[in-house]
Amino acid sequence: MDIRQAFLDFFASKGHKVYESAPLVPDDATLLFTNAGMVPFKNIFTGEVPAPNPPRATSCQTCIRAGGKHNDLENVGHTARHHTFFEMLGNFSFGDYFKEEAIAYAWEFVTEVLKLPKEKLWVTVHESDDEAEGIWKKHIAADRILRMGDKDNFWQMGDTGPCGPCSEIFYDQGEEHFNGPEDYMGGDGDRFLEIWNLVFMQYERDKAGNLTPLPKPSIDTGMGLERVTAVVEGKLSNYDTELFMPIIREVEKMVGKPYVYKSGASYRVIADHLRSTTFLLAQGVNFANEGRGYVLRRILRRAVRHGYMLGLREPFMHRLVDVLVEIMGNHYTYLKEKAPAIKEAMRLEEARFFGTIAAGIELFEKELAKTKARFSGAVAFKLYDTYGFPLDLTQDMLKEKGIEVDIAEFERLMSEQRERAKAAWKGSGDAKVEGDFKALLEAFGPNVFVGYDRLEEKSRVLALLDENFARIQCLEPGQAGWVMLERTPLYAESGGQAGDRGVLLDQDGQTIAEAVDTKKFFDLNLSRVTAKTKLCENDTVKAVVDTSRREIAKHHSATHLLHSALREILGDHVTQAGSLVEADRLRFDFSHPKALTAEEIAEVEKWVNDIIERGIAGETEEMDIESAKAKGAMALFGEKYGETVRVVSFGDASVELCGGTHVKNSAEIGMFLITKESGVSAGVRRIEAVCGHAAYELVKSMRATLSQISHELKAKEPLQGVAKLQEQVKTLKSEIKELQKGKKADVKTEKIGDTVVVVDEVDAGDIKQMIDNLKNAHDKVAVMLFQKKGDKVLIAAGQKGTNVKAGAWVKEIAPMLGGGGGGRDDFAQAGGKKPEAIDEAKTKALAYLKERLG
Repeated sequence: MDIRQAFLDFFASKGHKVYESAPLVPDDATLLFTNAGMVPFKNIFTGEVPAPNPPRATSCQTCIRAGGKHNDLENVGHTARHHTFFEMLGNFSFGDYFKEEAIAYAWEFVTEVLKLPKEKLWVTVHESDDEAEGIWKKHIAADRILRMGDKDNFWQMGDTGPCGPCSEIFYDQGEEHFNGPEDYMGGDGDRFLEIWNLVFMQYERDKAGNLTPLPKPSIDTGMGLERVTAVVEGKLSNYDTELFMPIIREVEKMVGKPYVYKSGASYRVIADHLRSTTFLLAQGVNFANEGRGYVLRRILRRAVRHGYMLGLREPFMHRLVDVLVEIMGNHYTYLKEKAPAIKEAMRLEEARFFGTIAAGIELFEKELAKTKARFSGAVAFKLYDTYGFPLDLTQDMLKEKGIEVDIAEFERLMSEQRERAKAAWKGSGDAKVEGDFKALLEAFGPNVFVGYDRLEEKSRVLALLDENFARIQCLEPGQAGWVMLERTPLYAESGGQAGDRGVLLDQDGQTIAEAVDTKKFFDLNLSRVTAKTKLCENDTVKAVVDTSRREIAKHHSATHLLHSALREILGDHVTQAGSLVEADRLRFDFSHPKALTAEEIAEVEKWVNDIIERGIAGETEEMDIESAKAKGAMALFGEKYGETVRVVSFGDASVELCGGTHVKNSAEIGMFLITKESGVSAGVRRIEAVCGHAAYELVKSMRATLSQISHELKAKEPLQGVAKLQEQVKTLKSEIKELQKGKKADVKTEKIGDTVVVVDEVDAGDIKQMIDNLKNAHDKVAVMLFQKKGDKVLIAAGQKGTNVKAGAWVKEIAPMLGGGGGGRDDFAQAGGKKPEAIDEAKTKALAYLKERLG
């Protein structure tokens, strides 16, 4: 049975809208990853946005718990239920149905669709929830209903806000498997397994802790797909199901050893971590040293280390991706599309770690042999800093030995790296903007953007907000705030395209306010303005876009063509990983494992310019998402698309889903020039480029620079001038070398016993070469030469066939000249800052020799 699809189909039959799984990177600054099924609906539950129509939903949400408050990483592989990546089945009611229907739906699905035996099922309710218990008695015997306290059966999103009692469904896995003292219903044993949690969101908790009934109570449920699959398949561990076993069987083939559950933690870690890394890479997260990319790196390297423990000595995780695609690719089709890029990014990261893992484990084992109480924090830091072992990987290795790291020492040494890691666990993103947007949406609905077709629009001011997004009636002269127009030609920043600027005019054409930016808040296009005269709600104004900003349209269309060019020239693995479109430049990040060659850059640039020159008409169409995909439109993962989408195309050259502004014809883009290609992170490259007026300005600047170079070189052709200059430099170097040769022998020699001794100052020449020449000319020689270099002095010494050590000799003399240094026994050099002390240094250097050679 396809439990995932059966669940979605069941709730669709009950009037629920089926939502696709939201991205693992949430639109929520307080979360590192989407860690629960309700996360995509959080703004609805908190009342920030109105409920959708219909007000009931269902989804199978991909989740990750591998950082921050919700971190299951260290338990993975050692328990039957913990995962870094899991799927959460859920049904939601936004002020529609409540306990009666939620309980009935759950019971029907569990007993009639999954066909779990009723005698194996138990339920819990909150100790105060008489209503829920009464409803459950219609479905299950009273003696199979337990009341539990707040710890187990009361749910809340935070210290304040929506909350309420919950009811859980448990499955009895059998006394024959679990018969410990805690294996009773309500105990901490594993016999009774929770499979579904029904949250009855019926209260609002204030800062004082008081509970007030919500006018429209809601439902939020969650059932782990991995758990319920194990129950349906009759397995006692999630890892024994067909969600994981094909991966584990493939690992068995790689290592040549059979998987035994009791000793098979490493197999389970690899299977779990494969899912996390694959899905994160597929959704655009890349390996990095901070943020979500750092968590991704930690997960993969933990898996690689477990593969190493099983005997694998070369990259292997990427070879498992195809197995996972077979298991999950039919539902998550983007896995199939992204598989080649995922495998290459994974292989490169594995190779990096395999390059250091052997040395790192050797260092770890040496330190472990000396460890009695706590593992050295300094060694843990070196494992991190030099060998790429994240701290929690070292801790994981030590956990098996029952030893802890000296964290205090590690933290002292970790400094900036540790701070970045801490930041990764706390979350990422800007502070959340607070504003009563729900009230605006309920009062007016989304305002209308008309800027695709016109740059001016007469419109009514629907609402004004101050800088803190509080609703106000008027903006006074000089005051800054936000304006919501009924219809606006000003584009709100979205999809990488910068927001429009412009002005608001009165009926006489006088400026009332300047719009300095436009942003989207939920479905509202709001412009940030500074009032020049008094501006109030219900005023009628003319909004005018700053036309210079519409150079943005050229850069946005060029970005689409660039995307197509990269896929055409580099391959279909190229996908967009971020973009920025402004009036004077564009920046495009894309998945690709290595730097582009000069030839590839030139080919991409030519491809785009060829499309521009062909003058292909730009077309925009609105259609449903499936029709758009059938047309070949590229959709960006993580972008929110409604039932109707906008497709922007330039013939067959480029077809993409996009809500931005574009040119009517590719010829309007003008010249396209790539200005830079660089790396962003592992597996992600960046191209920066200009077009239109910005490209003209760049060429004009380059031409002026060439003209200036020609003038300075006194040559009509800059390259000829450069060649002439290079020849002159070559001639001068040759002349200098000849001069140095003429002076190199001007040194005073003497003898101490049978050793030729030279201690002298030279004006010019290569003193190292002079010393080599003297050593070649004599069997026993000791030389120290001094040479002034401006306000500094260079010291060099050498010897052959004597008991004098050049390094020690230099070390003795250099401090007299305000310097330091040393070197080998046969040659050493140093620098000093006191050329005035050369005579004194020569005297001491000679005395040093006489003492040792006399």
